[in-house]
Amino acid sequence: MDHHPAIATGRVAVITGGASGIGLAVARRLAAAGMRLLLADIDAAELDRAASTLRSEGAEVQTVPTDVSDAAQIAALKRAADAIGPVSFLMNNAGREGGGGILAEAAVWQRTIATNLMGTLYGVQQFLPGMQAADWPCAIVNTGSKQGITLPPGDTAYNVSKAGLKALTESLAHDLLATGGRVTAHLLIPGFTYTGFTRRRGIAEKPAGAWTGEQVADFMLSGMASGDFYILCPDNDVTRTMDERRIAWGAGDIIANRPALSRWHPDHAEAFRAYMEGGPA
Repeated sequence: MDHHPAIATGRVAVITGGASGIGLAVARRLAAAGMRLLLADIDAAELDRAASTLRSEGAEVQTVPTDVSDAAQIAALKRAADAIGPVSFLMNNAGREGGGGILAEAAVWQRTIATNLMGTLYGVQQFLPGMQAADWPCAIVNTGSKQGITLPPGDTAYNVSKAGLKALTESLAHDLLATGGRVTAHLLIPGFTYTGFTRRRGIAEKPAGAWTGEQVADFMLSGMASGDFYILCPDNDVTRTMDERRIAWGAGDIIANRPALSRWHPDHAEAFRAYMEGGPA
């Protein structure tokens, strides 16, 4: 597989949420490409297990238990990375499920925003200046969510956090135009993926419709190599075409002056069904 030029032998890759799921899968691929790894995760025990597994496979890996919602801990992660070598790859992958609607208690909203949005911002703010000052290719990947684009009703706190992360990453990519393409940003948008989140919901085996973390990692690396900013992953149930039409319908709510989130509005259910079958919006 061809790689983005930031993925280079001897360079350092920093991955938050790196102890399991997509983060661990990406770490394994980057180690195979010759990168040195610095993994961060809030779960210190799981982080140790991941590092042990990677080392048994020949990876050069160090770990820093990190709560990304704490700016001081991200600063400590940056110091640890600098002690290893030149950082060329940052993946802000750590996240949490929100579990709350509009009226959820403030603590739910604060935890969700602090991890999913502010944790990513802290990572960018710590690592971006060094990347801008470097003379080698660099890349920042932020892990978003389709829920931050289509906003399905239910987990409002999570949707808002990932919508904010999308806006942050888009703005970052625009700012990085000043580097002439030497430093790039990418928004990873996974589909249904079997991760630690899924297991914690009591699903012991991968559902047939889900992708594995390894499939997402391979798709992400291929998209980066092609220069993609939006890395929109399908899964075994949802095709790229389905995703595109759902996203276009949501954007069309503004243009057509439909009710907010009309995809789930009873007055528009039939029109959305017909649209998904190939009809006009």
